[in-house]
Amino acid sequence: MKLLLRAALRTKRHFTLIALNIAMLLALTCANQLEMFSFGIITDTGVDAFTLFSEKGEGKALTRSGVNATFDKIDQNKTGTITRTDAQTYVLEHKQSNLFSRIFQKIKSRFDVEENFQVILIALIFIALYKAFCLFFSRFVTQVLSIRISRDLREHYFDHIQSLPMSFYQKYNLGALSTRVVGDASQIAISLNSFITNYFHTPFTIVSTLTVCFYISWKLSLVIFIGLPMIILPVVLVTRKVKQITRRWQKHQERFTSTLIDFLHGIKTVKIFSMEAFALKKYVEHNDKMAHLETKTAKYDLLTRPILHTITMVCLATVIFFGLYALKMSVSELLVYCGLLHLFYEPVKKFAEENANIQKGVVAAERLFEVLNLKPHIVDQEGALELTTFKESLEFDNVWFKYEDQWVLKGISFQVNKGETIAIVGATGAGKSTIVELIPRLYDPQKGTIRIDGEPLQAYTQESLRKNISFVSQKPFLFYDTIEANIAYGTNLPKEKVVWAAEKAYADEFIETLPQKYLTHLAEMGRNLSGGQQQRLAIARALAKGAPILILDEATSALDSLSENRIKKAILGMHGSITQIIIAHRLTTIEHADRIIFLEHGKMLAEGTKEELMESCPQFRLMWETHFLTADTPV
Repeated sequence: MKLLLRAALRTKRHFTLIALNIAMLLALTCANQLEMFSFGIITDTGVDAFTLFSEKGEGKALTRSGVNATFDKIDQNKTGTITRTDAQTYVLEHKQSNLFSRIFQKIKSRFDVEENFQVILIALIFIALYKAFCLFFSRFVTQVLSIRISRDLREHYFDHIQSLPMSFYQKYNLGALSTRVVGDASQIAISLNSFITNYFHTPFTIVSTLTVCFYISWKLSLVIFIGLPMIILPVVLVTRKVKQITRRWQKHQERFTSTLIDFLHGIKTVKIFSMEAFALKKYVEHNDKMAHLETKTAKYDLLTRPILHTITMVCLATVIFFGLYALKMSVSELLVYCGLLHLFYEPVKKFAEENANIQKGVVAAERLFEVLNLKPHIVDQEGALELTTFKESLEFDNVWFKYEDQWVLKGISFQVNKGETIAIVGATGAGKSTIVELIPRLYDPQKGTIRIDGEPLQAYTQESLRKNISFVSQKPFLFYDTIEANIAYGTNLPKEKVVWAAEKAYADEFIETLPQKYLTHLAEMGRNLSGGQQQRLAIARALAKGAPILILDEATSALDSLSENRIKKAILGMHGSITQIIIAHRLTTIEHADRIIFLEHGKMLAEGTKEELMESCPQFRLMWETHFLTADTPV
């Protein structure tokens, strides 16, 4: 419960809405009670003869002497007639009366309702409008509160996960993250409204209504306490069951969403291998499990209302029978009492449903805070410096790094001077990509130090460090936006700079053939472009950034030979002006690098020019000769 409130009340802006929501709900309760009183006034036709003339107020029989004696007492002016008002005044003063009788008498004597019926009509219209106003605004404020809480939670969640390290994204799948940011945030907001209803609105309704009921008849009100224990027991049992099932359902929902996302990402593989039937079977299994859990949730959500309805109807029937025949209450009084009793029992009956909803929100808050409580271990240290530009060198000093328990880099040491072009080569899994991911601090090494201009990377702010680095990965990511926006990527670059970067990356060749050229809107993940075109746009984006350090991680892997040759020329054209760190399996791309670093199983075996490595490193020479032998072999 604490996590639910913590998730919902983390923003002070919500307090005003919550207070307003509570106030409107309390006003709605008062409107409902006024409505019940108005019905009582309308149906109150005065006292009957048995109530008025019975000798002891028992109402069982009348005698002539008793009627005459009572008549004389009422007709004090000896006019020979008595009005209904006279009779009601006499009963109010001389016989047992309750709160309603006194209120009705005062209202009728003051406004002469029988002669001025328009007064009661105006009052009824006013009460109806007042209730309509409270009903609308209580629901509207509730909706606005839910919307704003959901919005703020989604915003905070997204902002938080951006600060988490890359290891976080390796642990959680996309289905789990997307479910939590959308479904859980909405459930928390909905559950908070249920919390306000159950713990503010319901208690106020119960206490205020029960107080009025006791004023009317404390004997009749004892019936309420007979029904309460029978109501509480199913509420407790259902609450426990709903919380258990909700946990199972939300965990399975994550797996279900992940299955769907995997299918959408791998649709090409599914079709090529003709595995539609297998994919459908896997999907149906998860879907059936979801439906099974949803059915169980619905069963427990809906079970309480029929049980509680049966209990309350028995109590209501008991009240009517006991009030009419034992306590001799009038129909109008009993109508108001039963109306108030309905107001009392209705929130009690809804308590179980709302409480089930609260438990769903508690589980959602637990899942949400499982992520929000994670602390990023890559943070800016106090007094971190701003890296304005790259001046001298980038240095790896005995760097060790591991994923979980497996060491990927083992004692790596090298230096890259400003303006140099350095290539990193080696077999798959040698640790090449890990090296370049350590430079922008996507990860931090477990041992050793990485320095820029003599200062450890930790000495700089992450933002300023990454502003000085352009990065092109093997699998470029393009956004659902225009080509121009993808190249500029969040910056207000002039069109000339965008075009220049596209020309440098040889992306302008295909951009100019498109109907809207640079304003062409890309499909999701850039699916309406080929792999080579996507990679050239990613390279153009990196060049447009204008950072002094350019990292190319297999950036030409999807390019044809002609495009690769052009990118190679572009790389040569930037030699000396920016510092380049290149990873490439196509060795022709890096043959003109100032130095080549050769890795094997996370260790640096050799460093030098191509010619030096051909002489001193047999593993590099074998790789080089194998590459060119394969390239020259006719197909």
